[in-house]
Parts: sequence; C-alpha cells; structure tokens
Amino acid sequence: MANSNQPLIFEQSKTGRTAYSLSALDVPAQPTETLIASDYIRRKKPELPEVSELQLVRHYMALSRRNFGVDNGFYPLGSCTMKYNPKVNEVLARLDGLTHIHPYQDPQSVQGALELLYRLQTNLEEITGMDAMTLQPAAGAHGEWTGLMTIRAFHEANHDSKRTKVIIPDTAHGTNPASASVAGFETVTVKSNANGLVDLDDLRRVADETTAALMLTNPNTLGLFETHIQEIAEIIHAAGGKVYYDGANMNAIMGVTRPGDMGYDVVHLNLHKTFTGPHGGGGPGSGPVGVKKELAAFLPKPLIIQKEDGSYGLDYNRPQSIGRVKSYYGNFAINVRAYAYIRTMGGKGLNQVSKDAVLNANYLLKRLSGAFDTPFKQLCKHEFVLSGSRQKALGVRTLDMAKRLLDFGYYPPTIYFPLLVDEAMMIEPTETESKETLDAFADHLLEIAREAESNPEIVQEAPHQTVIKRLDETRAARHPILRYRKNDREQQ
Repeated sequence: MANSNQPLIFEQSKTGRTAYSLSALDVPAQPTETLIASDYIRRKKPELPEVSELQLVRHYMALSRRNFGVDNGFYPLGSCTMKYNPKVNEVLARLDGLTHIHPYQDPQSVQGALELLYRLQTNLEEITGMDAMTLQPAAGAHGEWTGLMTIRAFHEANHDSKRTKVIIPDTAHGTNPASASVAGFETVTVKSNANGLVDLDDLRRVADETTAALMLTNPNTLGLFETHIQEIAEIIHAAGGKVYYDGANMNAIMGVTRPGDMGYDVVHLNLHKTFTGPHGGGGPGSGPVGVKKELAAFLPKPLIIQKEDGSYGLDYNRPQSIGRVKSYYGNFAINVRAYAYIRTMGGKGLNQVSKDAVLNANYLLKRLSGAFDTPFKQLCKHEFVLSGSRQKALGVRTLDMAKRLLDFGYYPPTIYFPLLVDEAMMIEPTETESKETLDAFADHLLEIAREAESNPEIVQEAPHQTVIKRLDETRAARHPILRYRKNDREQQ
C-alpha cells in the first residue's frame, strides 16, 4: 500500500464483506463433474480477502504508484532504450477503425489497416536498407529466432547442411546465443580487442565453411561503433555465411546510416525500443525482421502486399517460407504506434533522434568519467559502460551503488553486463531526456561515488527510502515467497 504501515489487503479482510455482487445464475445447474475434470475441481474455498470495493480500488491504485516507468522517472537502462512513449501514439492506436476490426475479416473490409501495415513495412525497409520485411515477430528475441530460421532455410535450400554454427561476439546481448541455440545452431564466441570492438584476427580464425551467420549489433553492447563493419561482413560472406543485425541499438544510427549499407543480410528491429512502443510490463513488443532479396522467399507468411490494382492483401503463396511464427499478422497495435512515430518524426526527425541520443550519452560519460573507471576511451554512441572497480576496492560494489540510486528516485542502469567489464554499469540516457535530468542524475552518481569514499556503509546498506529495504537476494532466489501466507507475514 502507499503507506507502508497500512495493513495489507489480506489483513483488512472481514468475513462477509464484498466488493461486488453477481446476479443469481439463471441457467440450469449441472453437476460440476460434467463440466470440469475431477482433478481440477476445487475442494475448499480459495483464501481470498473479503474487502469492500473501495478497499480493493485503493489496493490496486497503491500498487500502481509503486510501479516505476519512463512516465514517472528517469530510466537509464543500458541496452534497452527505455525512452518516452509519445501519447499521440496511444491515441491513434485506439482509434475505433483500428481497434474494432478482426484479423479474420475479408481483406477488402480492412484495407486501411493493411495499407498501414504495408506502409510500415516499406518505411522499415528504407530505414534499415533491406529489401523485404515481415511484421509478425512478437518481440526482439522472437525476431532473432525468426531471422536465424530464415538464414537456416536459405542454407538448406542451397543444400548447404554443413553450416551448423553461429558466431557471436563476447559483447553480445544475452538473447543472441539463446536464440541461436533454439534455432538449432551451435554458438562460437569471437573475442573483442582492447578497444572493445570485434577482434578481426579472431573472427578470421573462427569463420569457416561451417559458419551459418554472425550475429552483431552496431554499435555494439559497449555502445561503440564497429568501425570495421564492412570488413567484418566481407570475412563472413567470404566464408559463405550471413551477417545478422541485432536491432536493439538501432536508436544510435537511425536516419544516419543503415545496416543494409554496412553489409548486413538480416535485421530485426525492436519497435518497443527504437520506435516508442510501450516496453517491459507495458508491452507487448514487436520485432519485425528485414532481409536482403535472396532471403526474401523464406520470410514467414503471409506478407502484406500491394496488388497491381492498388489494393492490399495477404500473400500466402510462398512455398519456401518458414511458415507462420505468430498468430495473425503480428502485434498490430504496437505496429500502429511505430507507424505513428515514424510519420510524426519524418526522416529529419529520426536523424535528429540518433544525434541527440549520442550527444546525451557522451555528455553523461564526460561528466562521470572522473569518478568512475572508463574501460574504453573513444566516443560512445547511444550508451556507455563504466566500471565500478575503483569503488569495489573501497568495499562498495556496483550493486550497492545501483541500490543507492533508488533512494534518489532513479531506476538503476544495467549492471554487471557486458561480462567482459569488471563491475560494469551500462547507462543509456536516450534522446528524450533534458540536460537538467542528465545533470541531476550525474550529480547523484557523483555523490554516491563520494559516499563510497567517506561513508561506505550508507551505500552498502541501501536502499533506505523505498517501501522494501534491501533483501537477502540468495534467500529470495532459493526460497521465493510468491503468494501471501499469513504465517509467513507473522514471521517477518
């Protein structure tokens, strides 16, 4: 509840109190066993609180105020681009003509929706430099898997069954090796050099006739642009593999350069990151996949097409397709939001987004570099990685500093990732934050760095201002309490 001293809703329960009353059932009663398998029949009443409607409303309102999101605070979660979601997108996604339609309608009766999807496809093709696009995948990792399955189908169609491995840098997102494994590939790690970029000699060593693809985002997960990207692509192509672009970091290059121009063959995008769909608990996501021409035949079906007469339809006649990967045609409302964002911003606006994201990240990096170790000295793109090794020597871990940030009202940045940076702290400010917000955040991090030197206990024991204080994380992981039990409450 909003007041931590207020009893939990279970403790407010009074026998016989109700929040809502249903009318008497007006259908003939039937024995429960004829409707539900006996294993699923409840033998005793559920232990639910008996409360009034007002108590119930206050309970959920209090929970909503505890939730943190980009609408109520700075959310510098590195690698996830948690930027503001313009409310005009929400208004447009709720238009009756878009919400009151059904995917099984005759395509002729939903031409507006199909035209919107088709235009979104072509916009994303232009932004990424790809030749064809599917909007079906439901999220980034789903897009990764879809892209890899498309690559797999391409190799199989060419009777190239020896291509069993996917090369992944040691700075990769955690979903990359997982997606490759689910798609049936082995994963091979390529090392980074001292500058945090792909080690070309190591890449040449691991790229061979068994290589199906290289998965690589650019800028990479350290926020650094892979300056030798065209040479990287040439190495993989010379080995007969394909180059896959993880679109998680597209916010740094959108409107400035394109994966297709760098030598990439497949791209997935996170519309819930770069193109301002709600992210995390506010989802769902959307992870469209774009490909170069020689891979287009293998994309999921149906594709949204424009016919010769100018109308729009669904193309199921794709014999080499990997098949459907999502019910219907993707997460439609998220795609609407992305289209609204693209049309609102225009080409110049999308270009400015990337420039502002890079400016904000480098400004924060400059302000913080005196108090924290910076493993890589070159300019970053949209995000950067600090090391808390200096504070660790004083007994204050990066985890402690992240928890201390909660006391100042900030969601902490990503910590302990990427793994090759000791005590890593990955920060992505996005383009939507003001200089005042960035300065306030930097001031508090610098204050925490000073506390680590003069009063480490206050950081080590943080947070102090939140409803729940520091948890025993080992115990919470091994013995989680996932539902309310009165006896557990009394023991705390």
